[in-house]
Amino acid sequence: MTSFAASVAGLINPIELLASFDAQELISLGCKPGLIREWSKVYKVYYGKTKFTRKQANAIKVARSTQKSMDQLVYIESRVAPFTDPKEKWDLRLALLSIPGNYDTLKRRSKDIVPEVDKPAPEPTVRYGRSNKKRRPVTIMALEEDAAAIEFATRQNLTDGPAGPQMYEKLMAILGLRPSEDDTPSGIAPAVPRPLVLIPLDEHITIMKGDGDDVILGLTDGTTMTGADFLAQNFGDVLEVAMFHPQEGPVNLYDTQRFANQKQRDLARATMPTCPVPDCRHAADNCEVHHITAWSKGGLTNMNNLAMLCRYHNRTNDDDPSKPHHGRVENIRGTPMWRSPNGYLIPNTVHPFGAMTLLYGR
Repeated sequence: MTSFAASVAGLINPIELLASFDAQELISLGCKPGLIREWSKVYKVYYGKTKFTRKQANAIKVARSTQKSMDQLVYIESRVAPFTDPKEKWDLRLALLSIPGNYDTLKRRSKDIVPEVDKPAPEPTVRYGRSNKKRRPVTIMALEEDAAAIEFATRQNLTDGPAGPQMYEKLMAILGLRPSEDDTPSGIAPAVPRPLVLIPLDEHITIMKGDGDDVILGLTDGTTMTGADFLAQNFGDVLEVAMFHPQEGPVNLYDTQRFANQKQRDLARATMPTCPVPDCRHAADNCEVHHITAWSKGGLTNMNNLAMLCRYHNRTNDDDPSKPHHGRVENIRGTPMWRSPNGYLIPNTVHPFGAMTLLYGR
């Protein structure tokens, strides 16, 4: 048997190899993280702890006899995942493992074995993705009647060409973010919050000379703009100034009240324009004020104890440093930064235009 044939045999009948599964080894070999997660789930089913040890041993025996491939084992777990009763899961799993044949045969016959699960209707919601080249995805799960109304309104008077871009412009007009065709009042006004624009002094001089086309400025709403755009749109009475110390960060101290005032919020947004947890894309304008040392534990409402965290990370932050679980935000030389449960400081580089980074290179 060739080495390739031996490798294929391991994939076709991998139940023995799973006993020595090592996720870290797969990571070091460069395997896809999604694949590792799938295989980890399969490993826990057949070799993890369970109350149904007899059914588990029988499942290994049946998987071996029917030569179930890794893809088939992963597929079986996807079919039994919706069921909450562990015994029912094992019974369905054993029935699927007993099906001889290839992957397509398993998929076809599983329809006769696995009953349909009545899934609850998804909740109406809105999700926002990460910006990419000045574009940002918005996903809406709407009530059926609301979706029908939106579709009807955006499909009116479409011209030749792709419908999607036209419907987008019509929707923006309905929301008040574009001029309407007949100048009728729009449904809502454009966004009211005014983001802070963070401008280092040397780049401000470049902009004032008229050479701002190549200067990229960060805003506290998670977006960016060129220096030329700033000069054209935001110069004058909207310019807001904040003072920053190279070690302490924003200088503006209040310690007699629990809730941060507006100026403190503005300075905190300028210091870190996004939630500081790595890869979190939530803009500071949409975040909550967080006390790094909790108010209940004596933390003051001073700038060196404040950070803007998104709703989720504000609730999962480890307020007690002695009990690391999710990681926590700390103030590192004037800048909020996330420390992992293992003690590593990891910056969020999604939007690298915080005031301390722009002014002092960090």
